[in-house]
Amino acid sequence: MNNSSNFAETPKSEVRGTNMADFGLAETQMAGSELFFVAEDGKAKSQDLTAVVKKMERIVRHERLTYEQFAYVCKVVRGQLDLKPKKKRKKLPILLTDKELERFFEAIDDCGNITYQLMLRLLLYCGVRVSELVSIRLVDVFLDEAKIFIKEGKGGKDRYVLMPRKLRLALSAYMQAHSDQTYLFESNRRRPYSPRRVQQLVKEFQGKAGIEKHVHPHLLRHQILSHLTREGLTDAQIQLVSGHASKKSLEVYQHLALEDVQDDYEAAMRDVGI
Repeated sequence: MNNSSNFAETPKSEVRGTNMADFGLAETQMAGSELFFVAEDGKAKSQDLTAVVKKMERIVRHERLTYEQFAYVCKVVRGQLDLKPKKKRKKLPILLTDKELERFFEAIDDCGNITYQLMLRLLLYCGVRVSELVSIRLVDVFLDEAKIFIKEGKGGKDRYVLMPRKLRLALSAYMQAHSDQTYLFESNRRRPYSPRRVQQLVKEFQGKAGIEKHVHPHLLRHQILSHLTREGLTDAQIQLVSGHASKKSLEVYQHLALEDVQDDYEAAMRDVGI
């Protein structure tokens, strides 16, 4: 695998001191030739890799590999040995208590702004991402069927989400009063709200409600999906509501229609006291 390039002309920094992410070591830290990592028992450990580094250096030097070639070799070897980095442990979100959630929406209602009241309730009830919420148009809302069309959500996928029937009357009146809008929720400048503005509003009402926990738009999504889980909805049903794409459950829910979830969803929403 000799190569015509002159290794001597290649700075050593291209082999040593490289970006470890290029070689699949993004989850580790190097100090000299010592590798620090987290073992399966969760404890931090280290391993002296001096001998391994020297062997690799001799091979790379002998074969006169470039940076790109060395990275490619490492990639192929990882594949052949099925070496994969450990997945990061996902931190569970710290949810609001029922009382905190009630105080949060009381603060929203006290402001007297119907746009904020409906917008943040839909954010909770529909379990949508904030980027999906601000992209909802008037034509995407189907009041009779109590569902909303989400165009090009995460991953560029279109889907429908459910909304509680108890919101239809207020939402219908709001839509009639704002029938000249393109988007369901628009600012005074006749533009859709930005995700950043929604984040600011959530933070503002967190403060007014006196909640010390970190409240953000995505927390409301976690909040409602956790509630649906507690109410007994199956993973397949929740995936239809949330838009999650889980390969493990594709076989289960591919024949399940959104309408099949609606009764259970409505029953669960009646227990949300806001």
